[in-house]
Amino acid sequence: MKPFSLLLRLADPSWLASKLQRFAPLPIRIAIGYGFIAHGIAKIEKHPEHFAAILHALGVPAAHLMAWATIAIELLGGLAILLGAFVPIATVPMLVVLLVATATVHLQYGFTSIKLMDVVSGVPQFGPPGYETDLLYAVGLLTLVFGGSGPLAVDTLLRPWYARIRGQSHTR
Repeated sequence: MKPFSLLLRLADPSWLASKLQRFAPLPIRIAIGYGFIAHGIAKIEKHPEHFAAILHALGVPAAHLMAWATIAIELLGGLAILLGAFVPIATVPMLVVLLVATATVHLQYGFTSIKLMDVVSGVPQFGPPGYETDLLYAVGLLTLVFGGSGPLAVDTLLRPWYARIRGQSHTR
């Protein structure tokens, strides 16, 4: 009878959800962290000077500095999110990068990120991406800030240390 009761439990969505719910932030962290890191690596592989030239063409002030700042935010912020470390702090500059990318590049192309325009010789041709992906990244980051990083996160391990720091700051 024991295997049958286990099958009944597995079939019950609320029981399964109660067991797995604490792991919900993990796929969000993996997707966002990996995505930011991949974008940072791509900018390095395509040469940061090229990215700085693009920023300059868009009218971004101090384009060279901003190119390197963006790359650092994408790499370090992506790693922090992936590890679940200092998520609320890492989220702020990451949201700024997303906001600037949305305002300067993606907003003019509308919402949809994937625009199939044509198929030429069996190869799909896509139009410029909209702000959909930026919005999804931003919502994912905010979900982690408000909902927590989950069990397999550096922030979870540091919770007792954070509590001690907060306790000390209130007594002084």
